[in-house]
Amino acid sequence: MRRSEALTPLSRDHHHGLFVALRLRRATPDDAAEAQSLFLEFWRTEGARHFRVEEEVLLPALARHTAPDHDAIVRTLVEHVDVRRRANALSSPGETPLDALHDLGALLNAHIRYEENVLFSLVEDTLTADELNELFLAIERAED
Repeated sequence: MRRSEALTPLSRDHHHGLFVALRLRRATPDDAAEAQSLFLEFWRTEGARHFRVEEEVLLPALARHTAPDHDAIVRTLVEHVDVRRRANALSSPGETPLDALHDLGALLNAHIRYEENVLFSLVEDTLTADELNELFLAIERAED
């Protein structure tokens, strides 16, 4: 599916997030520390900023046309909180259980797929062309 130009910066971030999620889901005892480190680097350099842009720019743009408690908005925010919680846990000292890495990878994968297939489609279907152009500019400003 061709993505609206307004959402391409966020979709690009999703590609890297899917790679990190795959590494977490496939982590073994031999490479768990590497998968955890890869996620934490992604989180510090892209993930946290990406969530902030979605929360401060994308979701309010959608909420101008839907109820602020629309299922897509609520699900996105709840999953953001859950990923943040897990990222904080991974940053804490101590050994991380392998199943925690697998669970985070599954959550991150499902979250990204949901945003790409449901949330972004809803945004594209709901906002006007002018609003999508404004959204693109707002996303660019927020990512700087």
